[in-house]
Parts: sequence; structure tokens; C-alpha cells
Amino acid sequence: MHVILIATQKGGSGKSTLAAHFGALAERDGRTLLIDADPQGSLSFWYKRRAAETPLLAKADGTSIASTLEAAEADGCAWAVIDSPPHNAALTASMMSRATVTVIPVRPGPFDLDAVAATLAMARSLKAPIACIINAAPPITRGETETAIVAEARAVLVGMGAPVLPGQISQRASLSHALITGQSVNEYDPDSRAAAEIGAMWSAVSGLAHTFPRKP
Repeated sequence: MHVILIATQKGGSGKSTLAAHFGALAERDGRTLLIDADPQGSLSFWYKRRAAETPLLAKADGTSIASTLEAAEADGCAWAVIDSPPHNAALTASMMSRATVTVIPVRPGPFDLDAVAATLAMARSLKAPIACIINAAPPITRGETETAIVAEARAVLVGMGAPVLPGQISQRASLSHALITGQSVNEYDPDSRAAAEIGAMWSAVSGLAHTFPRKP
């Protein structure tokens, strides 16, 4: 089973949004369990509004994350996508040590770039595979490859030695509209730019996961 952890030590980075969308896309590749390990419960909020019966969802904390992952493996899940809490270093480290890949969403701004250092240090101490995603970025305008602020953020992350996936997830209203209805944007508006960006980023994350051994 591939375990995708979405983690950062800062709140408001868009972890729950990515978890919901990645979980819905992962289900296309195989049986998937979403795990809401954030006490705020944003992922569970989305799931209660979802008409589709898949992916599955479970809540977990520090005492139950190991058994939850073991049960998912025994149930034949191909993927587990975990939404983590922002301010629980011990739980994040525990989940990171079990993850195939840890995805670190980073908004292109000084506070997020400063906060990512703690998550990177944790990953290095655990020798955990990671990938940064530039999230909630200004949309690319016509003729641009990416905006200046995104290019600057990417350069800062590379300078920190962080692996950064190509592309970005832009701040788009359709992402929020999809979540309100319990959908992913690929279900809500499959031909949109938001769907294309999320789909491309999931392809990059899942492709990276396939280069590492599956974890129970």
C-alpha cells in the first residue's frame, strides 16, 4: 500500500484541500482510504457532503494511526492519503516514518517559506522521501510560465535543498465550490484549469510514490 502523507508545521497551507482531491483521484488507481488525522476535521466535513461511497474515510490519532494503516492494508487498499495536523510534531513524525512520500504544500509567501524549514528538518532526520508542492498560488496569466512570486518561492525552496514538483496548484474558486458539494474538482468541473492542475500534480505524486517500496 502506498501511503501519501500531506504535512507541514503551519496551518492554512491547504492540506485538507489536497487530501480530498488526491484521495478522489487515487481511487481511480485502486481502493483508497482517506485518513483524517487533523482534529479540526476539515476532511471529514467534506466527506459528510460526499454522495459517492468512495474513497473510504477513517479518523486517526497518535494511538490509532498504525492500526488504521494496518487495517487498510489488510482490506486491500492500494492507497492511503493522510491529512495531518499542523502543530503536532510527534504525530507528524510518526506518520512521516510510515509514509511512502510526504507531500509538503507551500504557499508562495514569506510565512509559509519560513515555516517549511521545520518540516524539511524533520524529514531529513527521518530520511523520509518528500516533495514540496507550490499551493494556492496566483494563477498563471497568458504568456507566462509562472508568476514572479511563484518563481521566487521555487528558488527559495530549491536553495533550502527541498525537492519541488513542477507546476503549481492555483488559487481558484472551483476548488472551493467542489469541496462544498463533497466532490473533487475533477468531478465538479473536469474540463477546468483547476482540474488539469490537480490532475497533473497527482500524476507527479503517484508517479513518485511508485519509485519507492509500498508500506504497510
